[in-house]
Amino acid sequence: MTSQKEGNGSSVSNGKTNGHSDGDEDNSLDAILVRIGQFGRYQIINYVLLCVPMLFNAFFSISYVFSASTVVHRCNVPQCDSGSSGYVESWLNFTIPYKNSWDACHRFAVNETEISGAAPSGDFCAEEYFSNRTESCGHDFKFRDEEKTISTEFGIYCEDEWKLSMVGTVNNIGQFVGIPLGGYFADRFGRRTMLAVAGSLSALMGVIRSLSSNYPMFLAFEFLDMAVGSTLFPTAFLLAIELVGPKRRVAAATIITIFYALGEAFLGFLASQVQHWRWLLRVLYAPAILQILFLWILPESVRWLLSQGAEERAAAVLRRAARINKRTLPEEQVEELLATNRQKLSQANESQYPIMRAVRFFSLRIANCCLCWFTHTLIALGLSLNSVNLGGSKYTNFMLNGFIQIPGLLLPLVIMDRVGRRYSLCASMLLCAICMGASAGVAADNYAGSLTLFLIGKLAITCSFQILYFFTSEIFPTNVRNSLLSLCSMVGRIGSMLAPQTPLLAKYYIYAPQILFATFALISGFLTLAFPETADKVLPTTMEEARDLNLAKRRGQGVAEEELGEGPNGSQ
Repeated sequence: MTSQKEGNGSSVSNGKTNGHSDGDEDNSLDAILVRIGQFGRYQIINYVLLCVPMLFNAFFSISYVFSASTVVHRCNVPQCDSGSSGYVESWLNFTIPYKNSWDACHRFAVNETEISGAAPSGDFCAEEYFSNRTESCGHDFKFRDEEKTISTEFGIYCEDEWKLSMVGTVNNIGQFVGIPLGGYFADRFGRRTMLAVAGSLSALMGVIRSLSSNYPMFLAFEFLDMAVGSTLFPTAFLLAIELVGPKRRVAAATIITIFYALGEAFLGFLASQVQHWRWLLRVLYAPAILQILFLWILPESVRWLLSQGAEERAAAVLRRAARINKRTLPEEQVEELLATNRQKLSQANESQYPIMRAVRFFSLRIANCCLCWFTHTLIALGLSLNSVNLGGSKYTNFMLNGFIQIPGLLLPLVIMDRVGRRYSLCASMLLCAICMGASAGVAADNYAGSLTLFLIGKLAITCSFQILYFFTSEIFPTNVRNSLLSLCSMVGRIGSMLAPQTPLLAKYYIYAPQILFATFALISGFLTLAFPETADKVLPTTMEEARDLNLAKRRGQGVAEEELGEGPNGSQ
């Protein structure tokens, strides 16, 4: 998926994968969440509301696929074309070069020895009047469709098409800048505040972008849009998993991510119905301004309120949740939570986070992790962008690209614990590499074959991306886990900056993007076998525990061995 998850630095834990707590506050709060209902009516109402910004974030993140796309065109041929002629005509065989499709930027030059002076349309539309020499047609084109993008409005064609790809790169640079800033402001001013303000401001930037009078203005507001709006995914994600009980967090994280994939699919549908880029942006962005209402509708994160010492507000949220879920919440349990929280805050300054020591300690693991994240962001976004170039309807292709991510997000829940993180990650990446490599052997006009391999490859990389997200949260120790996850994901963002340029490779060799994706998936896929296995193991607390993960026993294994007399303290 073109998921934004690479920018989210939070880990997801539940009772099954997390064998310890990050502190007494977590234990007390989790116990309260279990008592008042882990996913009751209160959580469901707010969870549904949080799915809305996930849909909008999908719109914001990748709307440039349609607003800044190339439009199918060919050169206008003055000797043959008239006001009523269409994109495909019988005389194109001797007037326009053909290679997989009609050349968009060149036409066969008129044979000057046969024609002298002006050539009115239709008078010299015969094969003998054209030579084999080609010439550029400038900005004189015939278009296949009625679609309007910034390409048609700002005259961006042929040798200037790199400007269209640059929009996607600038979009991801905006995300690169915005995600860490958004994380800081969310920690400083609150999850709910950041979600509401960033969502509405990003929507406003999108509406202003729809009024752009030139390319630089469009590009500037594309950057500002994503610099502000890129925080929607991680903030909504955090609110969702902090809202529910420990046994529901993995499911909550998976379901809310599915809404991002549905947003991509819905974007393809809306783009097919609104084929003018200005109106499409207004349809996508204008309703999102209403996200400012979240300031009054959504509750603030209880965990954030406790971290800020806002105890009464946190207690009020918990009491309201218990009331809506029709559960009882003993006051002594609330008081115990608040007392534990005060103690934790008083000791907070004593904690040290040896990030530099961790970087030296896990240098090879971090380098491998960064390469893996780079590979996933490059391929996941690259496939989404290249889906519109497969042939057939680009809108249908893009919708299928969104829908195929849903089983890809659900599959890890089935295979991660059964097969293990490492082998699941490796196998899904290799499957993607095989599909991309095989697609290079499929004829360009074999739409069904190309689409099938593309969709399987997209499903595989979505599956592996979801596994990678959980896996990265488990291979580093507690006190540097979020920091190193953020480091890997931020390096991975470089891949998403380069992904919008991959369609340009097809101009030099039609299968170049697929070969590039297959190469990275193959190399990085095998390198994932160097990671330690973490399935059903207690999350490491210290650097030594993280280093020795391969030696660590599965949870419950040591107890069973001791019961059998085979443990380290038992008789042999």
